Amino acid sequence: MSNSEDPILTTTAASHLLGVATSTVQNWMETRMIASWKTPGGHRRTRLSDVQNFMQRVRVTPDVTSHQAAEFAPQPVLDAEFQSAVLPRYPVNGDEPKRLAALAASGLIDTPPEDRFDRIVRLASIATGSPIAIVSLLTSSRQWFKARVGLEVQETPRELAFCSYTILNGEPFVVEDASADARFCDNRLVLEEPRIRFYAGIPIRGKEGHALGALCVIDREPRKLRATELTALLDLAKIASDEVQADCPSSSG
Repeated sequence: MSNSEDPILTTTAASHLLGVATSTVQNWMETRMIASWKTPGGHRRTRLSDVQNFMQRVRVTPDVTSHQAAEFAPQPVLDAEFQSAVLPRYPVNGDEPKRLAALAASGLIDTPPEDRFDRIVRLASIATGSPIAIVSLLTSSRQWFKARVGLEVQETPRELAFCSYTILNGEPFVVEDASADARFCDNRLVLEEPRIRFYAGIPIRGKEGHALGALCVIDREPRKLRATELTALLDLAKIASDEVQADCPSSSG
């Protein structure tokens, strides 16, 4: 089916087609009962075929509730990268499955750049005097960069991610000289470009408190993090968390 035959629908248009409230359609989209995506401005969109497929699965009437629809709709199966690795080559907490489910529910992975996150990394770079600043999100297989300055690559394998350590607890994670740290001295990102020496990261949290990723700054020279720089990073990470939470539905639906 061509795009002209399968038009993009807003939540309002989909609600008219289904004969239910816009808020009901929004909930079905956020819980993945209706396939959808977010525009850079944060608005949900779907295609006519996805709404028609949903109508075939669910007996939709104006008084149908999300709970009733869930009884008919198949439960979403998470992509492999949102399922815990069997033998992870990086440190994890016991809540890793729930963290990954919350990340999947956020819908942020592989989305286009957004000014609200780009501004945060620019400010983090300036506030700490660091050539590299990143908003990273961690799936089970990769570290994907929602926003970045000073770095060309869009992602790295999860096992190379310093941010895997950052999301383990609620504390700032700082490495003053990665080449002298047993956890990282043989890491490819230390031995090769970008040749990380200094790293400082703060968790970015979703609505349910799970650390979905981190705001981090990186330097190619060993150094310490000043108190004023740490304060700036903490404030910017809170802003990043607020932006993430503004978009995130509950992973439990």
